[in-house]
Amino acid sequence: MTKLSFFIGKGGVGKTTVSAAYAVHQALRHKNDSVLLLSSDPAHSLADIFEQRLGDKPKPIRLPGGHKLHALQVDAEKRFRAFVEQHKQEMLSIIESGSIFSRRDVEPLLNATLPGMAEMSAVLAIHDALQSGRYDHIVVDTAPFGHTLRLFSLPEQFLRFVDFLELAASRDRVLAAHFGGTGRMVGGELIAQWRVMGDDLAQSIGQDAALFLVTTPEKFALNESLRVIAELHERSPGMKITSVVLNRAVLRPGACKVCRKRAAATRTASALLRREFRGRELRIGEDSGAPIIGIAGLQTFANHVFAGKRLAWSPTPPKMSDIKLKRVKWPGVRNPLTMVLGKGGVGKTTISAGLGFVTRRQTDAAVEICSVDPAPSLDDVFQTKVDDEPRPVLGDKKFRASEMDSVAMFRDWAQGMKDLVDRATTSERSSVHVDLWFERQLFVRLLDSVPPGLDEILGVFRIFDLLGAKSRRVIIDMAPTGHALELLQTPERMLIWTRLLLKTLAAHRTLAVVQDAGLKIAQLGQRTRELVKVLKQPQQTRIHTVVLPEFLPDRETERLLSQLRSLGLASKSMFVNRVLFREDAGSCRRCQRAIRWQAVTLSRFLQRYRAYQIFVVRNFPTEIAGKKLLQSFTGELWQLA
Repeated sequence: MTKLSFFIGKGGVGKTTVSAAYAVHQALRHKNDSVLLLSSDPAHSLADIFEQRLGDKPKPIRLPGGHKLHALQVDAEKRFRAFVEQHKQEMLSIIESGSIFSRRDVEPLLNATLPGMAEMSAVLAIHDALQSGRYDHIVVDTAPFGHTLRLFSLPEQFLRFVDFLELAASRDRVLAAHFGGTGRMVGGELIAQWRVMGDDLAQSIGQDAALFLVTTPEKFALNESLRVIAELHERSPGMKITSVVLNRAVLRPGACKVCRKRAAATRTASALLRREFRGRELRIGEDSGAPIIGIAGLQTFANHVFAGKRLAWSPTPPKMSDIKLKRVKWPGVRNPLTMVLGKGGVGKTTISAGLGFVTRRQTDAAVEICSVDPAPSLDDVFQTKVDDEPRPVLGDKKFRASEMDSVAMFRDWAQGMKDLVDRATTSERSSVHVDLWFERQLFVRLLDSVPPGLDEILGVFRIFDLLGAKSRRVIIDMAPTGHALELLQTPERMLIWTRLLLKTLAAHRTLAVVQDAGLKIAQLGQRTRELVKVLKQPQQTRIHTVVLPEFLPDRETERLLSQLRSLGLASKSMFVNRVLFREDAGSCRRCQRAIRWQAVTLSRFLQRYRAYQIFVVRNFPTEIAGKKLLQSFTGELWQLA
């Protein structure tokens, strides 16, 4: 039986490094076993760690002694498109038989790019790997927390979609049972096949899989880990944490204050994790100050974390020119909309809060900060409860914060749609009412589940709502890179969907429910066009990119900025967060080593992004929480000269 292991955690805690090291370790320990390492994160970095190209097909990784390791990075759109194409004709037959829409109506919507592809494609990739029988062990490097929870819920959502298809396929039979007579079922073979697939995935992912929680000693990372694990247990009681990896720990502090504080945080975190995950194995991953890259680095790190050996890893960084900095003031928010993007764990929330805090000190304009990250942490920064309803923070009525609750928003929207359909269908007084009775059952079945891709769609809706007040400055604390890009692509996709839906509904415009739906879709299309216009105007929208001066985030940032340009979105400023200064490091070897590697990354930024404002945020000794620390944090800023 294939063993399945998931590495989960907040963005930026080192899941990719730890999962890659574990896969290497398993392959080297079990020479006759075949191991597959699979990345389900839309912002892949496996190829960066292995320093070789990887694609959507498993590629062999050469290990010492000829051991068997393969790796792949899921190409979400390619894999999802192949799945849809394979089953399109049968799905069209089922939907055509079960609704007022024809094959011609529905096919353009299936061909359009859909939200939720990343998670669905990851599930399909895991299913294909399990079914192949080629691997003894499959190791999954997941996306950050919020979207991993969505991935874990997909087998259940997929089975609900199968229920929807089964009802659609049984239209004749259901109507016959309701009104008398006999009927047939369309597409029964495909539905039965998908039900088996959903059940297999629910078993494999929900009960049989091993879960490795990766976290760091930082309080925010620990808080988010505990919140998400509690939510995971509530959603999927059968899923249990198998092992915990406390990564980026400082075990041997030198003479510097930075390391002493990090060592104290490591001891506190270790005690907390042992208490919260009693009986679970706790493994420690030490921070040497140098990036873990290549087979040699991964093997060394794996022996440290999974075999308990002392970490001895100190590769020499390439020589780079000295970095020159000039001191500047923190920028305030002047545009109606500001978005803060970056890889998970780089400090997007802290930078967003800092921008809002500075803006309120510089101007009388109201500031609204909203997190659309499925695993938000604004409440940690502001030290107050922050939820879906905007509320004042830091004792300032004109500074409000909220965290989008996509599930609650969807349920409210779905209930409104159910009421609309119910009113429209029960008002009919003709034989058409028989058809609409079934449509109502079908629509309710579809709305009873939370669809994948929900965060991106409702994130766009939230931006709509916040931009309603002209005098307000809106700051959006985005989800990590991969899913932030999904959100930014969603408005253009929604324009395609609205055009296709309106064209489809035109053929059925005599029905009251279609008229109401058509009006709502037309209004949505108009609002979407307005948002697309706002996003692409530099005087309306400012995009700040947040990065760390580290090897892997450096490469991911390059890909992020390239993709933003391809979307017609401009980002001309960058915050490089948690930069160590020489006077803070003293004679500490670990910190001096980290400074040399940071200098390499900063030099690359200066060479690649000459047209950008590159702000440097000095490493703050403690995590930013509350008004006093925000004031200290925003009291100093530097810029690459």
